[in-house]
Amino acid sequence: MLMRRLVTAAAAAFLALGALPAGAQAQTGDPSFNLVNRSARTIYEAYASLTTDQNWGQDRLGTNVVPAGRSFVVRLPQGPCMYDVRVVYDRQGGPSEERRNINLCNVTELAFDGRQAQQGGPGQQGGQAPQQQARPPQGGPSGNPSFNLVNQGRTTVMQVFASLTTDNNWGPDRLGADTVAPGAVYPVRLPEGPCMYDIRFVYDSGQPQERRNVNLCEITNITVPLQ
Repeated sequence: MLMRRLVTAAAAAFLALGALPAGAQAQTGDPSFNLVNRSARTIYEAYASLTTDQNWGQDRLGTNVVPAGRSFVVRLPQGPCMYDVRVVYDRQGGPSEERRNINLCNVTELAFDGRQAQQGGPGQQGGQAPQQQARPPQGGPSGNPSFNLVNQGRTTVMQVFASLTTDNNWGPDRLGADTVAPGAVYPVRLPEGPCMYDIRFVYDSGQPQERRNVNLCEITNITVPLQ
């Protein structure tokens, strides 16, 4: 009888440990998000670092800026979800605004309106100044990566992103104010140079599709939806 009670107690303890809520474990997923500028200023820099990091890391915009009223897709690696995000307005060293402890896997857009912007020099996180990291060198084939987007689906393509595989973000929406309706063809013009791109299409339902490491110099037409 005593042995049976000990076994029963051990089993109950094991089940209790196995039943810990999911929140007790760190969530992982895709923390990429759409940075929306709802201020009257231009965003010149954007940083997104894990809440456990001691510095802000690289500027996620690279050579891009986000004018007032525009948006920019910040692409982050699959993994932990909890991030701190910081933007810098007007110029390098200009006013900055921050959001802390954000679960980016649970949001698709993150808007900054400039109302909480603070004037001063480079912001700090964990007592250290932001570190600028050089973008990796470009290599591989070169040529004309422009292509025609052919929409053979039943939904409208609202956004198209095409970024070099060496880039750290998706860059601007290549459609601008345009959309690509079902049955339509849209020429996506890209600068002469490297051929290896990652591409991302966003449909009117909000559902995205991606294809990585595509040699666009060898392709004339890309048909969506992607197979």
